[in-house]
Amino acid sequence: MAAPLQFVHSFEPASRPGLSPLLLLHGTGGNEDDLLPIGRIISPGAALLSPRGQVMECGMPRFFRRLAEGVFDFEDVHRRAEELADFIAAARDDYQISAPVALGYSNGANIAAAILWLRPQTFAGAILFRAMVPLDRGPEASLDGLPVLITSGLRDSIIPVQNSIRLAGLLSAAGAKIEHKQFPVGHELSQLDIVAAQHWLAHNNLGA
Repeated sequence: MAAPLQFVHSFEPASRPGLSPLLLLHGTGGNEDDLLPIGRIISPGAALLSPRGQVMECGMPRFFRRLAEGVFDFEDVHRRAEELADFIAAARDDYQISAPVALGYSNGANIAAAILWLRPQTFAGAILFRAMVPLDRGPEASLDGLPVLITSGLRDSIIPVQNSIRLAGLLSAAGAKIEHKQFPVGHELSQLDIVAAQHWLAHNNLGA
């Protein structure tokens, strides 16, 4: 490896050729191991890259700072998204992998959305479980047909579904190919999310 990678992370190499790598981005209080089992289920045999968020909130790792529940520090979101995109580029070099599909949950989905805003070429696609609009302005670059799956919980007490609808609209207006699923669940991940992600990967030729 050349220079050391700047995020604590887990990496599992691919065991099946032709599958897009998955970038796994945990929610608040998670870590680099949290979403590995879900990654293995959603795309068996794909390479898995899973960094740990570098911001601590009451001892819980996150990917960026917030001012209150649902109130983001936009300057920090911008800076942290750029840092994570730099890490992904370095990790691709070190591990010799192609552009990954981001798979983020909650806070992880929000930092993935911020990278879509700022540096969409980082990803081959994105799966955003329980995501919100990440920044106070629209996307800065064309997403040029990039496939994005958003899944929302209709009973989610943390993220109003209207916010996710707005996110889908902003990404679509910037050129993304959006699929937005709304399920009768809360903020937690469900089997419906897993199955939707499996079908979406297969439909977009990004997974098995």
